[in-house]
Amino acid sequence: MSAPAKNDTAPKPANFLRTLIEREVQDGVYAQRRWGGTPGDGAHHAAGVPDPMAVRLRFPPEPNGYLHIGHAKSICLNFGLARDFGGVCHLRFDDTNPEKEEQEYVDAIVEMVQWLGWTWDVAGTSHLYYASNYFDFMYRAAESLIEGGLAYVDEQSAEAMRANRGDFTTPGTDSPWRTRSVAENLARFREMRDGAHADGAMVLRAKIDMASPNINLRDPALYRIKRAHHHNTGDRWCIYPMYTYAHPIEDALENITHSICTLEFEDQRPFYDWLLDKLAERGLLQRPCPKQHEFGRLNLTYVITSKRKLKALVDEKIVEGWDDPRMPTLAGMRRRGYTPEAVRKMAEDTGASKTNIWVDYGVLDIALREDLEGKAARAMAVIDPLKLELTNWADLFGADHREPCSAPAHPQRPELGQRQFSLGPEVWIERDDFAEVAPKGFFRLFPGNKVRLKYGMVVECTGCRKDADGRIVAVTATVVPDTKSGTPGADAVKVKGTITWVGVHDGVAATVKLYDRLFTEPQPDAGGRDFREVLNPGSKQVVSGYVEPSLATVPADTRFQFERHGYFVTDRLDHRADAPVFNRITGLKDGWGGR
Repeated sequence: MSAPAKNDTAPKPANFLRTLIEREVQDGVYAQRRWGGTPGDGAHHAAGVPDPMAVRLRFPPEPNGYLHIGHAKSICLNFGLARDFGGVCHLRFDDTNPEKEEQEYVDAIVEMVQWLGWTWDVAGTSHLYYASNYFDFMYRAAESLIEGGLAYVDEQSAEAMRANRGDFTTPGTDSPWRTRSVAENLARFREMRDGAHADGAMVLRAKIDMASPNINLRDPALYRIKRAHHHNTGDRWCIYPMYTYAHPIEDALENITHSICTLEFEDQRPFYDWLLDKLAERGLLQRPCPKQHEFGRLNLTYVITSKRKLKALVDEKIVEGWDDPRMPTLAGMRRRGYTPEAVRKMAEDTGASKTNIWVDYGVLDIALREDLEGKAARAMAVIDPLKLELTNWADLFGADHREPCSAPAHPQRPELGQRQFSLGPEVWIERDDFAEVAPKGFFRLFPGNKVRLKYGMVVECTGCRKDADGRIVAVTATVVPDTKSGTPGADAVKVKGTITWVGVHDGVAATVKLYDRLFTEPQPDAGGRDFREVLNPGSKQVVSGYVEPSLATVPADTRFQFERHGYFVTDRLDHRADAPVFNRITGLKDGWGGR
C-alpha cells in the first residue's frame, strides 16, 4: 500500500507548520544529522549515514482506545507534511501506560491509519515503532540524569507532592528528599526497578526548579512504580516512565525533526527542550534535537471525542460497539460509508492554526459528496414503500407483460454502462409521494394528477385503497399510453412531477438503516453537561425497503447514490447478497436529518 500521491489534490493551503518546515528544510537545519538505520542513541546514529530523509515526523497514538475523527486530523497533517517535504512519518505506539493498553487497540490503529491511505514504509523499510522498545534506553537515561545531579527519588506521598507543588500564584516547596546524594538516589532507583518497594511508594523526579512560574518545570515525575502486565514487554518491568519523560526521548531516538502536537502540550515544551538538551549534553543523544510545535485541535460539531465518554457509549450499550456507524471513531465512520478521501480532504481543507477550531459536521458531508458525486453508481430505492397499482396495465399490454427500462449507472460516466429493470402492473413508490388532498406546491401523486415514473411512463392517479383502520394500502393510477421515456413523443404529455419507483416483480427486499447525528446539540458536553441528556432518539431507524434489481448481488462496503435519497453503503458486517443491508451515509443536501 502506498501513501496518497504528492499531487493527488489541489495545491495545499498554506499554514504556519508548512511555512516553518519549508524554511528549515531550505536552511538545512537538520541536514547534518545521521541515521543509524533504526532508532537509537547518539552513538548509534553517529555510526550511520547522513539521514536520507529531509524531515521525520511521527503519529504517536497511545493504544488505549480506537482512533476517532480528531486523530484523523493529526494523522493527515503529519503524514501529509512528511510526504510533501520528501520525508517519512513514523507510526509509533506510545505504550508507556500498561494498565490501559491492549493489543486489540494496536491492531485497530494500524488498520485505520492504512485505511486512511497512509504508509510508514519507505524504500523497503518499515517505520513502525513502540515506545516500550526504548525502555532500556529510558532507564539508562534516567540513571544518567541522577549521576548528573538532575534527578532524585522522592518518597513523599502523592498528596504531599501535590500540596508542595504550589499553584500559579504560589511557588512550590522543595521535597525533603531533594538533597539526597547521587549514590543514595541511584541505589533507591535500582530498588524501584528491582521491585523492592510497593506501587506508589516513591517516584523519580527531575531536579529543575520548584519556584518556576511554569508548574510543569517544578520537578516533574519521570518514573513511577506500577506492577502491571504490558502488552509488549510482559512482566519484565515494574517501573514505567511517565509520558512527559518518555515522549521527547522517543522523538530523539527516532531522529524526529518536527514533533507536532496539539495546544494542550504547549506548557510541556520547556520540559521537552530541557530534557533533550541535558541528555545531549551528557552524550546520549545527537544534536540538533527534535523541536516540538503545537497546533490547534480540530473539534467537530455534534460529536464527542473523549475516549472515556466514547467508552461509556459502548459500555452502556447506547451504541452497538466501537464501529457503530453513529460513532466518530474511524472504524464507525468507515462502516457508515465515509471514504478515506473525504476524511483526508476535510483534514487538508481545515489546515493548521495556532488556535483550537470548531468545524460544522456538514463540512465533512460536503467533502464526502464531492468525493462520491463522481464515483458512486446510481440506483433507485424505496425506503417507505407504498404499492402503486396500474389498473389499465393488462388492457394496454397484457397482465404478464414487463416493459424493459434502463438508466445510466452514472450520468457522467458512460463507461460504467446501463442498469436494467422493468415496469409492470405494480410498483413500489415512497409513501410521501401520494396525498389524498395535495398541499400547495405538491406535484406528485394525488387524484387527477399526472406524474412520470422515472425512466418509465407517465401515469395519472385515480385514487387509493385503505384498510379497515383507514390506512392507505395502495394507490391506483392508469398508464398514459405512448409516454415511455426515450421514445418518440414521450414528452408530448407534460408533467411537473417525476417520482422514483421499484417494480414489485423485480425489486429486491432490503434492510435500510437510516443513520443520523448521535446528538441534538452541536457541543454535546459543553459546560460539563452530561452528553446523555442530548442523545438524538432518531439517530438510527431501521426500515424495510426495496432496491432495483441491479443491486441484487453487490458486495459489502459498496457505495451508491440512491436517487432522491442520498448516499448509501452496503454494511461491511451485516450485508449479504441474499439479505442486503444498506446504511445511509448522508443526504444529497446539507441539513439536519440527512435530508
